[in-house]
Amino acid sequence: MRLNYIYNFSYVSNENESYFTYSVYSSTVISRFVMDDGGQIQQQTWSESTKAWFLFWSQPKTPCEVYAYCGAFGSCNTNSQPYCNCPRGFNPKSKGDWDSEVFSGGCARAKNLQCGNSSAVNGKSDRFFPSYIMKLPANPQIVAAGSAQECESTCLTNCSCTAYAFDGGQCSAWSGDLLNMQQAADGTDGKSIYIRLAASEFSSPKNNKGIVLGGVVGSVVIVSLVALVLLIFLKRRKTVKMGKAVEGSLMAFGYRDLQGATKNFSEKLGGGGFGSVFKGVLPDSSVIAVKKLDSISQGEKQFRSEVSTIGTIQHVNLVRLRGFCSEGNKKLLVYDYMPNGSLDSLLFSEKNSKVLDWKTRYSIALGIARGLNYLHEKCRDCIIHCDIKPENILLDAQLCPKVADFGLAKLVGRDFSRVLTTMRGTRGYLAPEWISGVAITAKADVYSYGMMIFEVVSGRRNSEQSEDGKVKFFPSYVASQINQEDGDFLSLLDHRLEGVADLEELTRICKVACWCIQDEETQRPSMGQIVQILEGVVNVNPPPIPRSLRVFDCQENIVFFTESSSSQSSQPQSHTSTASTQSKNTTSNTSPRS
Repeated sequence: MRLNYIYNFSYVSNENESYFTYSVYSSTVISRFVMDDGGQIQQQTWSESTKAWFLFWSQPKTPCEVYAYCGAFGSCNTNSQPYCNCPRGFNPKSKGDWDSEVFSGGCARAKNLQCGNSSAVNGKSDRFFPSYIMKLPANPQIVAAGSAQECESTCLTNCSCTAYAFDGGQCSAWSGDLLNMQQAADGTDGKSIYIRLAASEFSSPKNNKGIVLGGVVGSVVIVSLVALVLLIFLKRRKTVKMGKAVEGSLMAFGYRDLQGATKNFSEKLGGGGFGSVFKGVLPDSSVIAVKKLDSISQGEKQFRSEVSTIGTIQHVNLVRLRGFCSEGNKKLLVYDYMPNGSLDSLLFSEKNSKVLDWKTRYSIALGIARGLNYLHEKCRDCIIHCDIKPENILLDAQLCPKVADFGLAKLVGRDFSRVLTTMRGTRGYLAPEWISGVAITAKADVYSYGMMIFEVVSGRRNSEQSEDGKVKFFPSYVASQINQEDGDFLSLLDHRLEGVADLEELTRICKVACWCIQDEETQRPSMGQIVQILEGVVNVNPPPIPRSLRVFDCQENIVFFTESSSSQSSQPQSHTSTASTQSKNTTSNTSPRS
């Protein structure tokens, strides 16, 4: 087997036929192509170390891109587990299938509609319940309506109309089953759809009157208890504030305390393979970020030991762990809140008016390198992050970068290989050695860092699809410019910066990124070397073009590699190998910066 690589790909295209084939270099490697129940085709490799199938490639890349993956009336959300859920007023048509993660049967109404139902109670009519930030279902019918009220009325009078949407002055209506409903990934382009439900799904006016009357009577009792409640709250407030110190400044929180601090986990900041993050406020008014961990199978003693280790790691470029909660299967981590969010929100959002200037971007790249170098070389035991990407780089009020989620790979344990396959956007940053299942070293973080730095420079995802269906892979373009005597480095820069950048810094950081993504991990520099290069105390030599990038350039019209986001952008890099200079040739002799 060739080092770090598994497959030999071949693409044939002539006037008579076009086809794609692959073979496995080693007979000891087990590979398979499967199509799951939802219609997604996957290429998997058996990992002997984890005794599980490792997802190498899939198309469509996420289940939600499979047409009608969740069936009739089912809604798909790439940021949730499971991916499918039923909207209000609907239940899974086959609970057994859904429990087995087979969602194609879709959802069925919990209660029959009144419209067209002769047994319906007189005086009641169907109503509509809104679902927000959605990608609208397929096959809408355009209806003539001048307002949202008129659009609703038109749908209500037509018993076959199951939903409507009014956007941009246009009324869209759907009849029969709703297919291919999706929750918008980031909420920026989401629409509102109003789904028809039976009147009995809503509370009646009579019930409302009873509730109001009961509330008035009950308020008399409540007022008499206000003083007592306030006393109890103030006493409990001190307990939540202080928590229980377990080591140094690390605090142990109760689950109810964090539930109250986050208002029952109502304000979600984001999520990933390790769990979801929610904003909270402690009684002392300090703002926190609470991560609810998924797939934690460790025992109580081991979990507390690992968390205590993470809590002792403090660096200006690492997110500080303030405390944790461990009650049964409820495992939560409490971090400092970062007001400027994650790096991806500032790099890739077209609607974000705040564009990072070059000085800030370079400072961010250097700060991340310093944080990773601390994890790799300054801690008692080397900590490999395993998931470096813009989404895991947080920015404080001064735009100082903070590496988040470090130490969680060890916390999750061997289950991390499964976690990786569910993390949207992660595989674009995975080093080739991940694919082959060999032991992972700190150089896997170096590879991910390099892929991320390309995006810091360009302000866009590394892999983009053009109108003719070809893939533009930004790292390939950077490598080609670096190896030209008259390479145009300013053309690599985010167009929003209008060419305003330090050319020496731009050249230096592009060379570093190319060194980081070398095929062989021994060729990649350490994070300590990267820090020295970016600080200007060490010069960097021109890097060789990774053979994987040359292969990609030759085959960039292959549909197999076509992706619309970064989640697959680096996979072609695991197809070939190269033998070149070792990491010692990354830099030249140490010299002070002029």
